Amino acid sequence: MREPRSAVPAALWVLLALALAGAALWLLRGAAPLSPLWGWLQAQFGFLAQPAGFGISEGWLDFDSGQSYARAFAMGVLNTVRAAVPAALLAVGLGTLLGIGRLAPHLLVRAVCTAYVEALRNVPLLVQLLMLYFALTHLLPDSSAPVELLPGCWLSKNGLSLPWPVWEGGAWPARLEWPETTAFGVAGGAALSPEYLAIVFGLGLYSAAFVAEIVRAGVQSVPAGQKLAAQALGLTGGQQLRLVVLPQALRVIVPALTNQLLSLTKNSSLAVAVGYPELVSVANTSLNATGKAFECIAIVMAVYLLLSLAISAAMNVYNARVALRGWR
Repeated sequence: MREPRSAVPAALWVLLALALAGAALWLLRGAAPLSPLWGWLQAQFGFLAQPAGFGISEGWLDFDSGQSYARAFAMGVLNTVRAAVPAALLAVGLGTLLGIGRLAPHLLVRAVCTAYVEALRNVPLLVQLLMLYFALTHLLPDSSAPVELLPGCWLSKNGLSLPWPVWEGGAWPARLEWPETTAFGVAGGAALSPEYLAIVFGLGLYSAAFVAEIVRAGVQSVPAGQKLAAQALGLTGGQQLRLVVLPQALRVIVPALTNQLLSLTKNSSLAVAVGYPELVSVANTSLNATGKAFECIAIVMAVYLLLSLAISAAMNVYNARVALRGWR
């Protein structure tokens, strides 16, 4: 007899267990049996409270060399999330279009989508990241002569400048700060560095090729009778895809898509090759400054484990919503 599906994802149980274990260790840190362990942790990881002595070029938080290694690692984690989330959105959106395009009745559309998928899947991600970074820093115009892609969006070797909301003490943005060209480049707004653009587009475009195959397989798994029934009801091709095919294909797509999103997040560690200050880059700098190789690598492993478990738990919750009700 098959067992009913658990309402709580296994990854969420692991996260809760780790959180409870950490809380118990903190609350019982003064207990005699745990004092040697706590003393060892303080001796090994006490460097996290020391001043880092190096800066981080970009990120959501303000950081300077006088702040602690712990804040530097927090900056690295946030920068990893800052790159992985838009890359995942790009991969899912573009991959869905490519997967549907591979099944299109038009030969040219199928050929273009197939060429994209086969080309990007068969070139190593690191090579693509380096090529994209060098293209951004060598082929784009100088910062003194940027290209305006859209009103207020300027692209040059220094990166992409965008309008950005400005808060002036209230709960809502007071105004938009628009980038302006000057004799020395673009000033104002939000600036996205070439390193950030390279890792976001590199991860997104590469992962989109794999997502396309996942979507194509999911669409092809829907029985042909479902499509014929939709045609008999008079639905257009777009309505058939949106209302009949994709909702059923999600049952096949979501589990495989979860693995691809996990791979994308872990592949963000390759950002160190283009100089983007994510978690691995911060860990390497901290390792060289302190000599704490085991401790820095342990922190990196723990962070990626927690990120992977969080993504798995969220996707499992969504998978439970789109899966068939009842028994597995």
